[in-house]
Amino acid sequence: MDFTIQMRATRTRRRNNGIFLTLSLLLLLSLFANPTNASIHIYDNQTFREVGNAYLLSGGSEGIAASLSTGSYIRFEKITFWRSKDAADKHSDMEHSTGLIQVIIFEAADRNNIGGSAYGGQRAICCTPDLAKMEGCKQGEVIRRPSAIDINWPIVLNVQFRGNYLYANMDYKEVSIPKTGMYNLFFVACDPKLKGLVMSGKTLWKNPDGYLPGRMAPLMKFYVFMSLAYVVLGIIWFTQYVRFWKDVLQLQHCITLVIALGLFEMILWYVDYVNFNNTGMRPIVVTTLVVTVGAVRKTVSRLLILIVSMGYGVVRPTLGGLTSKVLLLGTTFFLATELLNITEYVGTINDVSGRARLFLVLPDAFLDAFLILWIFTSLSRTLEQLQAKRSSVKLDMYRKFSNALAVTVIASVAWIVYEVYFKATDPFNEKWQSAWIITAFWDILAFALLCVICYLWAPSQSSQRYAYSEEVGEESDDEESQSLTRGKPEGDIGLVKQENGGSTEDLDEDDSEEDKRE
Repeated sequence: MDFTIQMRATRTRRRNNGIFLTLSLLLLLSLFANPTNASIHIYDNQTFREVGNAYLLSGGSEGIAASLSTGSYIRFEKITFWRSKDAADKHSDMEHSTGLIQVIIFEAADRNNIGGSAYGGQRAICCTPDLAKMEGCKQGEVIRRPSAIDINWPIVLNVQFRGNYLYANMDYKEVSIPKTGMYNLFFVACDPKLKGLVMSGKTLWKNPDGYLPGRMAPLMKFYVFMSLAYVVLGIIWFTQYVRFWKDVLQLQHCITLVIALGLFEMILWYVDYVNFNNTGMRPIVVTTLVVTVGAVRKTVSRLLILIVSMGYGVVRPTLGGLTSKVLLLGTTFFLATELLNITEYVGTINDVSGRARLFLVLPDAFLDAFLILWIFTSLSRTLEQLQAKRSSVKLDMYRKFSNALAVTVIASVAWIVYEVYFKATDPFNEKWQSAWIITAFWDILAFALLCVICYLWAPSQSSQRYAYSEEVGEESDDEESQSLTRGKPEGDIGLVKQENGGSTEDLDEDDSEEDKRE
């Protein structure tokens, strides 16, 4: 028996040592990545779309910080425009340069300096005959007014087709960024003959510290601190885990898994952001792995809170008939979270989230709300059972847990309200420098709740008092106190006390009836 226990302890230590070794290697690999100084937006034969009286293609939107020591810029490389043969034939009777394409770079605060409206009608990007009279713009070109801060902004660069060529190349160009702000890039064609225009090439967006867009840059340092926080929590937990491994419960194994997943996720996010910052690209495989680990961690965390609320390992030895329902809900929640995270993060290099995310948030939010309802319903029932059994130690522990959970839910609701307000009052992402806090808050809140669970259910010499037992009356606390000074007898599987001639079969029947009622 002792030999088997020692072998299990050895395997556990080896598994944890392997996890820490893997995480350390990932950190070292991220530190030795080759640095570059640009953010890469690649355009692979993208088609211009019709917007009002113009054909338009969005080239990207990022927060860029200006720096005196290291210049920030947007660089154009290998930009090529392709028009149809019909469009080339229509321009063949014109001499030399034909078919104008304009590249517009503007800071979000200057967005009203692009385009105009005649007589209060629909806003137009390209100059019309009426606007030419009113604004003094040139018909067939983008309407541009100089910024009040810098007359050279917004930037407008011209590219033209020559003769009957099907393609036009844009010269190598680097536009310096004079001040910190949210910058937008658009390629615009006002000529109706250029319908179906296609573009390929790339732009490089440089921030002072590298590739990362401004909104994401602070998160790289944040994940360093979160990784360290999980390391500290893991060391404290693992020390107790090894020290009292003979008394470790199944519930504490689940907590260990959540800590390991949390640490692994934080390190993977850091590695992903370092790679993004250094290379200018987000490999689909790497980012998918990161968001998958995050979805698994989030799902396991939710299920851990649910089974704790149900009293697993404390009030009941198993979940009984509810196991399949818990697993089904967990699987559904994982799929919804995974789909949402892939849409939001995989391949994303802009500071603006896609519209598809709005539709994917709804099922994830619905499942979260259903989980919270189930958690509090189960927690209320568990508290009633403990109160009926007059188990003061466990009752006090569950009251502390319910208080922490209530604070977490209130904080979550308050933060959701703030997040909605933040996004509603910032439609053009001008508050990008503080937007990272929206993402960071949820990781901090999840970590704080995990710390509370670790504190309440930490492995200790008295872990037996957490184990499932049938305790009735005042004698229950005496039984729990005695468990501190003596071990379990052989064959005891957590049924500390049998009273009134009860048997394990009677307890199982009671649990089965309770499962049916739930």
